[in-house]
Amino acid sequence: MEKEHRYRAIDRMSDLITDNFSLLMVMSRFGLKLGFGDQTVKDVCEQQGVDVHTFLAVANFVNEEQLSYGDDEQVSLTSLMDYLKNAHTYFLDFNLPTIRRKLIEALNLACGDNVGMLILKFFDEYVEEVRNHMEYENNEVFSYVDELLQGKLSDSYNIVTYSSRHNEIDSKLNELKNIIIKYYPEKGDSNLMNSVLYDIFNCEQDLKSHGAVEDYMFVPAVAREERRLKNGR
Repeated sequence: MEKEHRYRAIDRMSDLITDNFSLLMVMSRFGLKLGFGDQTVKDVCEQQGVDVHTFLAVANFVNEEQLSYGDDEQVSLTSLMDYLKNAHTYFLDFNLPTIRRKLIEALNLACGDNVGMLILKFFDEYVEEVRNHMEYENNEVFSYVDELLQGKLSDSYNIVTYSSRHNEIDSKLNELKNIIIKYYPEKGDSNLMNSVLYDIFNCEQDLKSHGAVEDYMFVPAVAREERRLKNGR
């Protein structure tokens, strides 16, 4: 498969994954399960109840960083919102707790390492920020969109309100990894800390991609629905 080409419904799903393994995360967040053999993207999505156009739009966005996908009127807002909710669950319930466990092991806090304690405190405060950010989206933004999809337009809230306060949540991870790289005096097995750093780098990139999907796909899709309701179409 040529990397420069956009993924298509007739491509084999397995080819997408071997072409870009980060699409495993996209699959998972759409609820797609492995074990699809040589089936096409279209067949896999249809069999597992996922909107194929929305899946491909996100997969291409993540793969090519094409911001123009936000203008795609065929994207299913319901499917996209489910994808974002599943991503929040992944970060809060799996990815960040896993990094924390590995970080504790790598820091060897039993030795009374003050720098290590500060690093862990920094990480915990960051996770709390991420949790507040994502819970606001889960409880407020997605509830608002659910109302929109039921044909109810709010007089006091719109997607611009959300967009104006939608801050990046990956930047503090950049600070954390720099603190570890520059200032943490390694005392034990370097493989442990290097593995944690690798996970932090991956998480930072994943969060950045997640935020871009929200800004350039989700927000325009919600704005289109708002306009549709305002115009009475």
